[in-house]
Order: sequence, then structure tokens, then C-alpha cells
Amino acid sequence: MKNILMIVFLFVSLITIGQDKQGVIVHKDPRIDQLVKKQIEVNEFNTRDARRYVQGFRILVISTNDRSKADDAKLKVYQNFPELKAYLLYQSPYFKLKVGNFKDQREADTYLKKMQLYFPASVYIIRDMIEVNPDKSGDQDR
Repeated sequence: MKNILMIVFLFVSLITIGQDKQGVIVHKDPRIDQLVKKQIEVNEFNTRDARRYVQGFRILVISTNDRSKADDAKLKVYQNFPELKAYLLYQSPYFKLKVGNFKDQREADTYLKKMQLYFPASVYIIRDMIEVNPDKSGDQDR
């Protein structure tokens, strides 16, 4: 950022200012506009992930050290709740299946009651970083 500002300062110092009878004429180096556009692109790229994730709630469906049980639970979630996105995570030594992207706890609570019918042993609402606009097209294991 400092390098770009230094370059912009140097280009601005090279601007030729002329005076005629109608006012001031400024001849700007066209490379300044290119630098500004490039900085906008860099800022967009660097802040994309920060705008994609926010604090919210998910439902923890299962936490087990058996991968096949976690996969079976994920399949059951997709069959019964196709509108929810499932996240299968491995945090040694456990596989954790988290479901949904809920902005408030009330929304998660309605799904919790429905999920307890399919997973009576242990289903919890947990705080987690959620996706603001999750990709509905594909399955994503993180």
C-alpha cells in the first residue's frame, strides 16, 4: 500500500500544470488511473473472505471417531433436509458434522426440533462462523 501511494505521489508530482486565460489546465498521467484500478482489485480480493463469513449458528449433528457413522449421518441430513448445507470436519480424533447457516438462534431452533426426530441421541445448536451466501450447487467438505 505504501509503495503504491509513493508511486502515485511521484506521478502526481510529474503533472504539468499550465495557466491560460480560462483557468488552470491539469495534464494527468493516465497511469494514475491504472494504479487506482489495480488497488481497487487488490482490496476486493483481500477482503472477499471477510465479507463472506459472519458469526452465526449451526447444528452439530454428530461428533464421532468413526468416519462411516459421520458419512451416514451426512447422507441422512441430505435426504431429509436437502435445503441445508452440511459441513463434515475432521478435528483429530473426531469427525464433526455441522449443518446449516443460521443467522439467529430461533431459526436454528426450529430445525433442531425436526432433526431430533432423526438423530435423538445428541443434536446441539452451536455458535460458528457461517457463510453469508453459501454455494448451493456443490458439496463442500472442509
